[in-house]
Amino acid sequence: MNQQAIIDTTQNAEENFASIVNYRQQMVYNTALGIVQNEEDAEDITQEVFLKIYEGLQNFRNESSLSTWIYRITITTSLDFEKQKKRQKRGGLMQRVFGFNEATEKPDFFHPGVALDKKEDAAVLFMAIKKLPEKQRTAFILHKIEGLTNNDIASMMDSTLLAVESLQVRAKNNLRNYLKDYYEKYFK
Repeated sequence: MNQQAIIDTTQNAEENFASIVNYRQQMVYNTALGIVQNEEDAEDITQEVFLKIYEGLQNFRNESSLSTWIYRITITTSLDFEKQKKRQKRGGLMQRVFGFNEATEKPDFFHPGVALDKKEDAAVLFMAIKKLPEKQRTAFILHKIEGLTNNDIASMMDSTLLAVESLQVRAKNNLRNYLKDYYEKYFK
């Protein structure tokens, strides 16, 4: 099924929306999960994304593909959610009293794209991904986890192909540095 086939001008808005939810729900959840690395938060974000899609569907003008539009909403909503969560944590008692550092908190979730026998390695990788700057993390997740092309990512991030490629190179270099100690310790 192609992306544009979801919006059918003969259907009413509710039927189009139901079709979008059925066809894109897993994609939205997986993308949100890759960014926030928490199953409950990803479920909340998925619901919020589909609410935004429902509210904005009548204004969708086909200037980009439907999937690009949905990815943009998902990425923006996920990143906004993370920023909100960080703001709430900054003033939190745990951080002030115990010196809580979110970068050392090991993610506890199962991403559908990760085999069970690789869960521990994936947790270490996702912890490192979480340390990446926002744009690098987004480009990396969309390419390596969601399997999107650089052209699609450039469109979703409202960027150039060259900028996306640069973000991915920097993300890989940063991940290599973040994971260097882990791999040296286990593979010497």
